Amino acid sequence: MRRFFAFFCISGFCGLVYETIWVRLSMAQFGVTAASLSIVVSLFMGGLALGSWLVSRNSTWLNRLTALQAARAYALAELAIALLGLLVPPLMRGGGAWLTTALSGRGDGAWYVGALLWQAMVLLPVTAAMGATIPLGMLAISRARLPGQGTSFSYLYLANVLGAVAGAIVPTFFLVEVLGFHDTLLVALVLNLAVAAWAAAPRAVATSREADSSAVEEPAELQKSGANRGVLVLLFFTGLCSLAMEVVWTREFTMLVGTVVYSFASILAIYLGATFAGSAFYRILKRRASPFSAFPWSIVAVLGALPLLAADPSMFGRLPMFELRWSFSVGSLGRVALGIGPFSAALGFLTPQLVDRWSQGRSDRAGLAYAVNTLGCILGPLLAGFILLPWLSPRWALAILCLPLLVAAFALTLRTTQRGLPLAAAVGATVAVAAAVLVTRSLEERYPSAQVQRDHTATTIASGEGPNKKLMVNGIAMTVLTPATKMMAHLTLALLDHVPKRALTICFGMGTTFRSLNTWDIDVTAVELVPGVPQLFSYFHSDAPTVLAKKGAHVIIDDGRRFLEKDASTYDAVIIDPPPPVQAASSSLLYSTEIYSLIKRRLAVGGILQQWIPGGDDPTLIAMIKALKESFPYVQGFHGQFQGMHLFASMQPFKTHTARELAAKLSPAAGSDFIEWGPSPTVEGEFAQVLSHPVLLDQALSAFPNIPALSDDRPVNEYYFLRDLQDRLGTPAPSWRW
Repeated sequence: MRRFFAFFCISGFCGLVYETIWVRLSMAQFGVTAASLSIVVSLFMGGLALGSWLVSRNSTWLNRLTALQAARAYALAELAIALLGLLVPPLMRGGGAWLTTALSGRGDGAWYVGALLWQAMVLLPVTAAMGATIPLGMLAISRARLPGQGTSFSYLYLANVLGAVAGAIVPTFFLVEVLGFHDTLLVALVLNLAVAAWAAAPRAVATSREADSSAVEEPAELQKSGANRGVLVLLFFTGLCSLAMEVVWTREFTMLVGTVVYSFASILAIYLGATFAGSAFYRILKRRASPFSAFPWSIVAVLGALPLLAADPSMFGRLPMFELRWSFSVGSLGRVALGIGPFSAALGFLTPQLVDRWSQGRSDRAGLAYAVNTLGCILGPLLAGFILLPWLSPRWALAILCLPLLVAAFALTLRTTQRGLPLAAAVGATVAVAAAVLVTRSLEERYPSAQVQRDHTATTIASGEGPNKKLMVNGIAMTVLTPATKMMAHLTLALLDHVPKRALTICFGMGTTFRSLNTWDIDVTAVELVPGVPQLFSYFHSDAPTVLAKKGAHVIIDDGRRFLEKDASTYDAVIIDPPPPVQAASSSLLYSTEIYSLIKRRLAVGGILQQWIPGGDDPTLIAMIKALKESFPYVQGFHGQFQGMHLFASMQPFKTHTARELAAKLSPAAGSDFIEWGPSPTVEGEFAQVLSHPVLLDQALSAFPNIPALSDDRPVNEYYFLRDLQDRLGTPAPSWRW
């Protein structure tokens, strides 16, 4: 049994590594849209359900296997994971390029259908092999008649979750920063191969001389409860509610923990760690607790509302802070743990308990139960992301997701003869959930005079008055009314040696850059990922309707890279203003060599790319500059008026211009827009402030020769934990006087 625990612990670790990297591959090839992310996550969970169900459908044949043959069937599944997993990256990359060509001009609907079908072909075989591992492992344990076979699902589930906890932490905090995504994936593949070889060895399974009679002879009431199909209903709703709530938690806690990869990894680790604790507690109690009592379901419903209290700053005041640079604090993580930990532990207790009662150690029944639970896990994120959150605040979304748990509590109360206390508990749980909803406030409700846009991607808030207006996405400040966003437009177009006709800006923000580009009377296209962001354009600029009505002004809701892949137009200027902070998860996709390769195909002759970098540590800045220098033969940069830097890249040499020469290129309308917010009262003065502060690119690069260029495989800006730790321990990396 200890060997199987090790097998599934390693397998759980590898599974989380695969899921993390495959999601990232999907984002790079098919976009960071909510639909694309839902596709890959749903396919991952769907494959698990499929593999588990297929084992349950072939139980007659599988039960003829000996213990060693069953162990080797499990080893074959692990081998399939490794070999098929090796094919996922090239197939993902090839599929994205092929679909772009094959579906050109056929619209988003055709694109998403094509992306779904292609990724299903790539991911379902390997994830089905993953889903088959637990029932096949249970079969090997059963055929070997090892002690504890009657509760073998919860034993393997516990091991799998423990490995997943490590899979949420180790790659994110350590491996990717050192090895990159490709080599981290190879580590997981090697571990899978090692498990396969170990499980297939003749000594991997030894038949026990004494069967666990308690597992073979279940009491009559347990056999009856195990056969009750109501167990499957409960399993479906535990999967649905838990994964749907996870989507709501992410939106609710983003304001506290930020948008860096370490924030999301920490939330996932807390969720999995609490699930492990609950499963371990169940393994201790085993049959001393019943999942058919109303009390546990009343408790878990109340715990489902606990994140509302934890996410509301007015509830607990300011917790102790220990900052991870550019990210979360210990106090913020404490709130997350308080909010989601108890609920996750409760479901970690109930889920394996339900499967054990239903399966009684039989792999076919466990496979069916696991498939039903996973089906709920597939539908949960879709329910939360595409139905609840676009229409409701997170607190009301959580309230609705608590309802199935309350219904379970009342339904199980009706099954008991002594209904007094269970009914009181169910009523009390309902009152507690209602009270939590009524006394707490969601993010948007903390800004009573703000304008709020909700959609399947994010909650977008516009608040403030006059020059103090601000834009927030999921509680994170995106931008303010700043001259820097005007400089992006006017300096880029002024540097051109020809009269511009078309410009593209990626990331809409407050719309300032888009508005400034339109003063040049050219065709302007803006691409924005979050649908709610452009809808707030008029909050920040009173002339927004006039700008949008101009001929040639276009706002596209799409992922920037996906738009570049499918759009055949060429542009005189491409301006990228990625969302802050520069360390934000997935932001490297807008700074990498891969996006620059796309942009080169979309630049007209003599065209210029402007890349805005708001800041960052020296290794991050160097990696970004190297990516530009490796992609374009001509690169120059200037410090911003207040912060950050403007980097310009082109396939043709830049001519040297004075501030006066650049100012002469602006029309009266463009010039008036440029100096609207100062700080200089003249166009020439605005240009002079930036031109007088060039970035010494070559000298900076020579000071950091070992830092790789930022790429999809090596996102230096997003993974910085070890660098930050090195600085904290008193051995800082070399710095450069910019």
